[in-house]
Amino acid sequence: MKLPAARLDVLIWTLIYGGLFGVVLGLALARNGAGYGTAVVVAGALAIAIGVVLVWTRSLVRDP
Repeated sequence: MKLPAARLDVLIWTLIYGGLFGVVLGLALARNGAGYGTAVVVAGALAIAIGVVLVWTRSLVRDP
């Protein structure tokens, strides 16, 4: 499946900013004693990592 560059850009920044939000939310949950706060932090960090890998992938895509 080949994504156009504009869609890839939207996906990248959605993952990065959504991941940052997830990390902050998870830290707040963990601080208040919720047991699943750590899982939310890990999921957010994973989303950020995927976004960063997609930034590298986007650097290899040529615009038409």
